Amino acid sequence: MFAATNIDTSNKPAFYDELATQLKALLEGEGDSIANAANTSALIYQMVPDLNWAGFYFLQSDEELVLGPFQGKPACVRIAVGKGVCGTAVDLGMSMLIKDVHDFPGHIACDADSRSELVVLLRDADGVFGVLDLDSPLPGRFDKDDQAGIEKLAAIYVAASSFED
Repeated sequence: MFAATNIDTSNKPAFYDELATQLKALLEGEGDSIANAANTSALIYQMVPDLNWAGFYFLQSDEELVLGPFQGKPACVRIAVGKGVCGTAVDLGMSMLIKDVHDFPGHIACDADSRSELVVLLRDADGVFGVLDLDSPLPGRFDKDDQAGIEKLAAIYVAASSFED
């Protein structure tokens, strides 16, 4: 049985390296994309400080993201590509690190307590198929070290999961 172990958060790159090791162990031998998304969001929510939401949105079509497994308050179910931080990340084909969501034009406030957001793309051989989204009630919570760490975790999730119909 997997059990997350506490990690020192004073050195972010080292923190994310250890979290990546734990995520690989958690997902080892499991290929189901939904189960892996659920466990990935749970581990991130448990281990990354100062979050109020961690979860997935998957492309339902070229125009729309649909809510996947997450931890936190109930969330917006559908987000149009090009709208909000998640939809903009997909539209631009890049991660989005938003220091204060109140300064982001078109931010979608699923949780009024959220102040900063980090969205990283989920990519496989066929291209972008969703996002991993983190919210925090603290402005400026995320930085480039967080982005690099969460991008590494997203890649581990993609590598471990099967997306066959």
